[in-house]
Amino acid sequence: MKVRNLLLSASAVLATFTLSACGKNSSSASKENQTLHLMQTGEIMSLDTANQANISQWNVLENSMEGLYRANKAGNPAPALATEVVKPTNHGKRYTFNLRKDAKWSNGDPVTAQDFVASWRRQTSPSAQSGYSYIFTGVKNANKVNEGKLPVNKLGVKALNKHTLQVDLEYPMPYFTRMMVMPAFFPQSQAALKKFGNKYGTSSDKMYYDGAFKVRGWTGSNLSWSLEKNDNYFDSKNVKLKKMTMQVVKDANTAHQLFQQGDLDDATITGTTAQGLQKNKNLMHLDRAGVYYLQLNQAKGHPLSNSNLRKAVSLVLDKDHLAEKVLSNGSKAAHTFVAPKLAKDPTTGKDFATEMKPQETYNVKKAQELWAKGLKETGKKSVNLTYYTDDQTINKNVGQFVQSQLENKLKGANVEVHSVPDKNAQSNVAKGNFDMHYALWLADYADPMSDFDVMQTNNSQNYGKYSSKAYDSYVDHAKSQDAARQQNYWKNMRSAQGQLSKDNAVLPLYNMTESHLVKSNLKGVLWHPVGEVDYTHAYFE
Repeated sequence: MKVRNLLLSASAVLATFTLSACGKNSSSASKENQTLHLMQTGEIMSLDTANQANISQWNVLENSMEGLYRANKAGNPAPALATEVVKPTNHGKRYTFNLRKDAKWSNGDPVTAQDFVASWRRQTSPSAQSGYSYIFTGVKNANKVNEGKLPVNKLGVKALNKHTLQVDLEYPMPYFTRMMVMPAFFPQSQAALKKFGNKYGTSSDKMYYDGAFKVRGWTGSNLSWSLEKNDNYFDSKNVKLKKMTMQVVKDANTAHQLFQQGDLDDATITGTTAQGLQKNKNLMHLDRAGVYYLQLNQAKGHPLSNSNLRKAVSLVLDKDHLAEKVLSNGSKAAHTFVAPKLAKDPTTGKDFATEMKPQETYNVKKAQELWAKGLKETGKKSVNLTYYTDDQTINKNVGQFVQSQLENKLKGANVEVHSVPDKNAQSNVAKGNFDMHYALWLADYADPMSDFDVMQTNNSQNYGKYSSKAYDSYVDHAKSQDAARQQNYWKNMRSAQGQLSKDNAVLPLYNMTESHLVKSNLKGVLWHPVGEVDYTHAYFE
């Protein structure tokens, strides 16, 4: 998922805390009232997954909504609203889920199979605004529904009865079970959809929740809200927290201060703040299956539509310096669009990202030669590049790093950095008003397909307008006749990553590692490398 851009992995990061509290003593207070204080690094745009899809939204929904499955301690799908993890029939193309009969919405209504049908139809309809409808590709008729070629009732999902959901696929999807923990596949209350209409999810009181907590106090634009225990949740007896508070904190130094003051129990830190706290007893590193990268606008008329200019930009950036000196939070340089440890290639026994690392990743002299060649091909002596990022402090620092590297090493390169609120950045990116866009893609499930989908020619998330018939063919084959043939599937995965690297379709910068300051008595958190952190069964001891 892109930040705006988010679920499973083969294993979860297990963190053992022998931490000591700092600042005022809030640990005992947290234990007494079981209130967890959290931060988000960006705003919520909407709680409706048919309207928006970003990390802050999914972090909230992960802890307030429930789907068919939930990732367990080992990071594997476990029954949630579904009574069991089911095996497909019809040669891997049909899934039949039996739903819990005691599951309820926060207003007391039962959760039904039709609530899933309503949600999936809304998210695949042509009117969906999230840019995430493509995630349903493979569900029967999903793409045709999204393109307006078929009505939504032709989508391959139906309620056989109140508590039985049937899903039909167009081809076997080995990763389908893992996808079912994603918020995109969560149900939506039909009663709430009817009551709130086009206001559904625009504020916390305009939707119902079927998860462990209910969102309260989000007006649609404010930067703080809370999640209160949902007594109608079917497993509420095992939910120990009474409340979670969340606030948007974009600056790492501010996050550190709030942690010291006892106003945050889990604070994310980066940059110089993280660098100065590497020996702090409260610090933990969480490796995530995400890659921070530059989306390069390759549309006609934009400088980076020239392949030599793209290659030059790729080779001129000292990514190790960026990770070690600018970020200083444990992050490592990235060289593929797929993050390390996301998936092992079963046909080779190797980590997929490691085996696909390009031979050449940093060569200033060659970059300068390619840059000069690209300028000559475009008939220009200089190039102005518009760079967009949001206004988080660390993201501004990354923008300044890229600007400095290009302008100091490539003759005639001028980079104009726009560090603006996320909504502003996304608006310009969606309109194509950029040359480089700093973004994050966090894998939704433990398979390279979670990354490769978004780089296909017609994918709604492909704002850089990358287009390769060869690449599209590799991904299409992996999603059709080769899906159930392991050797062929992974051959296509390797070919797809090789094509992205050859074309410099995107520019990977660094792999996602989060530095967290965590209170020593916070237990029960599931730190998933893929997707969102699960706090639903957290508690203070």
